Amino acid sequence: MTSKLPEPVVLENAVVRLEPLAMGHVPDLFAAAGGDDEVWRWLPAGTPRTEAELAKVARNLIDDDRHVPLAVVRRESGRAVGWTTYGDVPGFDESVEIGWTWYGRAVWRTAVNTACKLLLIDHAFALGYNRVLLKTDVRNERSQNAIRRIGGVHEGTLRRHRRRPDGTWRDTVCFGILDDEWPHHRARLSTPREGGA
Repeated sequence: MTSKLPEPVVLENAVVRLEPLAMGHVPDLFAAAGGDDEVWRWLPAGTPRTEAELAKVARNLIDDDRHVPLAVVRRESGRAVGWTTYGDVPGFDESVEIGWTWYGRAVWRTAVNTACKLLLIDHAFALGYNRVLLKTDVRNERSQNAIRRIGGVHEGTLRRHRRRPDGTWRDTVCFGILDDEWPHHRARLSTPREGGA
């Protein structure tokens, strides 16, 4: 039974390299999205306005044993353009969540998100997880569409699930992909292309 978080690892394909998040990534990450309210709008930390604020968010995530944070490095530039994490392994259903994901606006609607999800989901199922979970704010339609596009099946909505940075209540939309569903979706997505989510 797979009941613990994956170990930090480097995963790569032709588009991105995912590597354990480190403080050395912070300057690139701040250049990619520091102070951009639209990038940080749906994330629990709020918008970091300075590199020092982003460094504090990164440090907290690195030190949080409930997540395995990975920097998203675009292969063509060698620069970090966002981060993503594995987290939430309850154990009883052999699932793992992929979340706490953001990318700088310059890579939205490119092959980056699809390339990341291919790596993360492949790795999760290779480790023996039965199910990959993806969650997002009910108001974040762009994220919901991206999750559906990679094969996420809507499993329900957790009402008043958590507070947003502005103090309002967030309803969380939950999606899942099962290990036996993934080969079909993977074949469809196996050639990431510009214009993806």
